[in-house]
Amino acid sequence: MYNIETPLINGKLLYYAFIAGGNQILQNQLEINRINVFPVNDKDTGTNLASTIRSVIDNIKPHKSYKTTVNNIADAALIGARGNSGVIFAQFLHGLSQETLNKPNITFHEFTESIKRSIPYIYEAIANPVEGTMLTVIKEWSEFLSSKKEAIHDFENVMVDSLEVLEKSLAETTFKLKVLNKTGFVDAGAKGFVLFIKGIIDFIKTRDIRNLVVESQESISLIHSEELTDEELTHRYCTEAIIRNISSRSELQNRLNENGDSVVIAGSESISRIHVHTNHPAELFHQLKDIGTITYQKVDDMFRQQEAVTRRKWNIALVTDSTCDLSQELIDFYQIHIVPVNLNFGDNHYLDKVTIQPNQFYDLLETDAEFPKTSQINEQTFTNLYSHLASHYDAVVAVHLTSQFSGTFANSVKAGNRISQEFNKPVHVIDSKSLSGALGLIVLKAAMEIEGGSSVESLVASLRNDVNQTKIFVSVRDLKYMIKGGRVSRPKGLIASTLGLNPVITMDENGKSQLFGKTFSQQSSLQKIYRHIGKISKGKTLWNYIILHAHNPNGALETEEVMFKMTGKNPVSVVDISPVIGMHAGKGSIAISVMFDN
Repeated sequence: MYNIETPLINGKLLYYAFIAGGNQILQNQLEINRINVFPVNDKDTGTNLASTIRSVIDNIKPHKSYKTTVNNIADAALIGARGNSGVIFAQFLHGLSQETLNKPNITFHEFTESIKRSIPYIYEAIANPVEGTMLTVIKEWSEFLSSKKEAIHDFENVMVDSLEVLEKSLAETTFKLKVLNKTGFVDAGAKGFVLFIKGIIDFIKTRDIRNLVVESQESISLIHSEELTDEELTHRYCTEAIIRNISSRSELQNRLNENGDSVVIAGSESISRIHVHTNHPAELFHQLKDIGTITYQKVDDMFRQQEAVTRRKWNIALVTDSTCDLSQELIDFYQIHIVPVNLNFGDNHYLDKVTIQPNQFYDLLETDAEFPKTSQINEQTFTNLYSHLASHYDAVVAVHLTSQFSGTFANSVKAGNRISQEFNKPVHVIDSKSLSGALGLIVLKAAMEIEGGSSVESLVASLRNDVNQTKIFVSVRDLKYMIKGGRVSRPKGLIASTLGLNPVITMDENGKSQLFGKTFSQQSSLQKIYRHIGKISKGKTLWNYIILHAHNPNGALETEEVMFKMTGKNPVSVVDISPVIGMHAGKGSIAISVMFDN
């Protein structure tokens, strides 16, 4: 790997050195989280760096070529980067790969030169570079290595000596940043980088590959800090994305700066990873779709995360997915954690209700050549969320859309079982056997029971009963969307459309959709729904109901008036239906969800 006679660094040395450095971050993420106060006091720098490292460790293999290995590391880091610090670290690795000569082995001189030339990449990636952070520490370490670049036969000693420079630079971050000076902490991102290099130096001294490989294969979970201050957030959403084939990097930079702060752009025009804190992710991505292809998005609700630590109202966390249709006011009041379903228009990726809202969705539904597609929420997303919630709550209860429509429920169950065992706390996952407003009613009832002090055991039992007491009826105004989405075959759909048929869709007791009836106008189909609700209400008490519409507020208002006359109650919510549901029901659809008391 490294020859004393001919001091060359090859790919295998780089690979194992990265693993060693990465292990240091994975093992110390809690300490890094603890001291994280800049740029936002959200105590997640360690978790974000660990997630970035984990992406590299999980996706690369040893290769004898240095150039191939550094490219693979940089690509994996860019794809898996998380948080401000993770994206900056990934950009450092990207710069390193770009500035490395296309050779299977490099000299120590060439190594130090590639480090030095990677520094501008980091500064260019950040909208407002701040000294006294990871940037300064990497730069000063680079300057030390560059001053020793002629010491080609003393590679190991130079690396060992560089640790003293790193630790000195790290200690000085406390005095360079006012916010750090107040706390007495060093910069968390800089601390992570120093630990990373320390792990590399320890490996260079011992060359203990056997124990290193065992260590890297251990399942080390991402850790969430118990500490978080209650400082006011200027922006709610920590937003990240991978954007390919960017038409204008300067335009991308401008759009990000206009919509938020903490802006970092890592990578190149062909593929970039962006990071920004914003209050309006949907508006931002509606603009970005014209600049490049959005192939991945991740949005963390920092407000909800902060609430979980410092302002949680109850000790049971309630989770659902974005097919749950409730007003945002109720979601915020009851501190409900919403996990967005993935939605794709062609090659562009969105997060339901987060980076695409109904008004933008229906515009695209009419104008985009591609009919949208959805994909289930993966297990890792739930694992990350549940580990965070289990760190702060006594129990977690999740309720999801019908398992007949998506693997989301199954992935939530797998993640819940893992986190329940790891934290020794209950994580219950319930199949609503429905979706949209029906799911909304089930979640709302659960939230109110939590508010009333219900135990987790009693809550789960009530939820299973509530599933059977909840119904949804959807009046479809235009069949073309169901035809486009493949829910109705084109020949049958065209015949039905020609005849002017308006189907009514509901869910059966197993969570499968079924045709409830068909009429020759939406008004007739709504009348059919009203009559049926009246029929099934006999001998029962209506707990509440929700009215939903697919960009049809006038139709929703008329429906609300009729339902008030029937029930004497106002709906708990009137909601523009979730895009992942609206894509099949189609623009103009009206739905009514009802729940009866047991």
